[in-house]
Amino acid sequence: MKNILFIHQSAELYGSDRTLLLLLKHLDKTKFKSVVILPFDGPLKVELERENIKVVVAPVLKLYRKMFSPKNIFQFFKDIKKGFNTIDNLNKEYKFDFIYSNTLAVLLGVFYAKKSGIKHLWHIHEIIESPKIFMKLFCQMLSLKYNSKIVYNSNATKNFWNVNKRISSKSEVVWNGLEVNQKSISNEEYEYFKKEIFNSNSSEIIITLIGRISRLKGHKWLLSTYVNKLFEFQNIKILFVGSPVEGQEYYLTEIEQFIIDNKLENKVKIIPFTKELVKVWAVTDVVVMPSTEKESFGLVAVEAMLAKKPVVASNHGGLTEIIINNETGFLVEPNNENQLAETIITLIENPKLRQEFGEKGYKRAIENFSISNYVSSFEKIFINI
Repeated sequence: MKNILFIHQSAELYGSDRTLLLLLKHLDKTKFKSVVILPFDGPLKVELERENIKVVVAPVLKLYRKMFSPKNIFQFFKDIKKGFNTIDNLNKEYKFDFIYSNTLAVLLGVFYAKKSGIKHLWHIHEIIESPKIFMKLFCQMLSLKYNSKIVYNSNATKNFWNVNKRISSKSEVVWNGLEVNQKSISNEEYEYFKKEIFNSNSSEIIITLIGRISRLKGHKWLLSTYVNKLFEFQNIKILFVGSPVEGQEYYLTEIEQFIIDNKLENKVKIIPFTKELVKVWAVTDVVVMPSTEKESFGLVAVEAMLAKKPVVASNHGGLTEIIINNETGFLVEPNNENQLAETIITLIENPKLRQEFGEKGYKRAIENFSISNYVSSFEKIFINI
């Protein structure tokens, strides 16, 4: 039995939260004992505890842009002491074989590994191109000898961070995996949900963007494309599913103002993120992931493929490893309104093509992004570490 301390930067159920949940849910519990530190209570804590996994709330030393003020730096050092005390107490009970830090955002694991000599695995889910000072800082931290293993969620992520042999020599790629959701809804539920959101009928096309309302997800690009290139198609409606990051609510405000200014209240709807996405997938015709900056992976693309939906996405980052252009969806040049509009129109006007892309996408997701592949890859790493 290997005892592993998992440290994560959030307690929600977005991308990296869900990948951790799925890993711990399916990990062989006869071989691995999991203990988790989260920075606060939330739905992830609830879901982990349902799996009888011990969860402790404590500081995880999360790095963020506004931390470099006297007050926040002072708090950071207080959190180091509190975080170390938490792990010390847990380690007395569990005698951890190694620490697993999920995302670059958490520093507690690598700091404690330096202090204690316990091995450290860093699972990287980010591509950070700016600010440059953060990128350089993380490169230095990944180079530390205390990191026994570095796992990336895509080749795009690995290629971005593997800047020297100290990093590349202990690096490996494991694509994210998802469970196959066999849930469906009745025709009555379908019609009700579609009407509830849009007061619309089954003849209308719904384009869905699921993800954090943030700088890089491309909500504004999609809206601008809709206004400038797609407005003549009266049967198109857009659905945004997600909420802003705490402290970045102004992105949501800007999008809501754009909708009002362009009189799109009956064309565009925003609903908060929900873990019950079966209704959303049911009413969706085309999934769009118009990321303006490189995504390290793109879990929503896999979810869409498992739901047999065609995906239109930006042609950069990890999305290029998930979507096969003109086979499971379309890859378009970032911020190119013409290309984005053309591909959406192609799918709108060709229901058979939407179905074909959906079927091929489903097959690809089952073969390459299964939960069994994901978990077995990590189990091998955990044994070898």
